[in-house]
Amino acid sequence: MNIPGSNIPGFAPHRVPVADGVRLHAVVGGTGSPVVLLHGFPQTHLMWRRVAADLAREHTVICPDLRGYGASDKPADVDGLAYAKRTMAADVVALARALGHERFALAGHDRGALVAFRAGLDHPDAVTHLALLDVLPTVDMWEVLRGRAAAVAFHLYLTAQPPGLPERLIGAAPDLFFGHFLDVWTRDSAAIPADVRAAYLAACRAAVPSIVADYRASAGVDTEHDLADRAAGKVLGMPVTVLQQDWGAALGYDAAALWRAWAPELEHRTVDCGHFMAEEAPDEVTSAVRELLSR
Repeated sequence: MNIPGSNIPGFAPHRVPVADGVRLHAVVGGTGSPVVLLHGFPQTHLMWRRVAADLAREHTVICPDLRGYGASDKPADVDGLAYAKRTMAADVVALARALGHERFALAGHDRGALVAFRAGLDHPDAVTHLALLDVLPTVDMWEVLRGRAAAVAFHLYLTAQPPGLPERLIGAAPDLFFGHFLDVWTRDSAAIPADVRAAYLAACRAAVPSIVADYRASAGVDTEHDLADRAAGKVLGMPVTVLQQDWGAALGYDAAALWRAWAPELEHRTVDCGHFMAEEAPDEVTSAVRELLSR
């Protein structure tokens, strides 16, 4: 397995220009109606390897590395907007169009789910169906994290700090930092085999500034965009499926209710696994995506 630009067996690699000076690495497999799968943190497109192979039996499946991650380009964040989810969502739409798809279904996990959420709001004519795995909209996430329970998200507060400190601290021990999340967020450690874990760590090791910039945007511009859309009453008009762990029981909120405010056509399910559900419960995730696409 090549690191960090590893491939999914049977999928063809592409390097696609999506913005000025930015190209995304993506792998594409299968034939049929298009489905784009966006990875989360601290991962690459490899997290979708089992789901993608299954869906490729009847769909064209596109799995990119997000800007700033994996083998995709990592532009400097000179204006605080390079890693706004609005910018990253535009990347995804440009990628799909470059591959010949004006309209497509979209699924995202974790950070990729935030990009997918923004794509659904900003590009409703392009996104036909939306699946979001184990995340809350950025503005809601900041509003429900409070008190001692917020300690589980210490990295959100670290990466929100001004440029310099987070990058140096994380860069001093990147495998320890990123490996921590692979360990504590996984209920079934066998779901992420050693070679895939090595690929994730190598990719993150090479991307500390851009990963921090992605998170820093969530503490700033992403929240501003969500607040503006909420005030304007903007919602997701396409069918939406959300899969989550039972966060509400631990943090004291109703996850389904928070999502329903954004997604009137919502199917919300609780999944009994760790955070990395596309790797820990791939059959359940694939089934949920197929059901979504039938709506």
